[in-house]
Amino acid sequence: MNSKDAVACLSALAHGQRLEIFRLLVKQGPSGLPAGEIAEAVGATPTSASFHLKELDHAGLIHATREGRYIRYAVHFEGMRQLLSFLTEDCCQGQPELCGSTIKKSRSLCKGASK
Repeated sequence: MNSKDAVACLSALAHGQRLEIFRLLVKQGPSGLPAGEIAEAVGATPTSASFHLKELDHAGLIHATREGRYIRYAVHFEGMRQLLSFLTEDCCQGQPELCGSTIKKSRSLCKGASK
């Protein structure tokens, strides 16, 4: 991931309802949810939810799958992983032993942690 892609992802998440949608989909896992259920869960109108889902999709943080006349959205875990890796790639100046417990628990994203 490059800086331009990271900015697009962070911009997509920089809205309260989009962040709420993203976190809801992270909780749901790979199966995701239909658009209507997402709108209902976050208290959005269908039009508003559709707009927010489109923004998250364009940023590469979620993906859509058509099921008949419904569209199911789920987190694009690879996109999320790439963003987290980009944000933490220079963590702790390459010294993973200096990282806080949160980063250590998230699959040791620090550079050199797998050494």
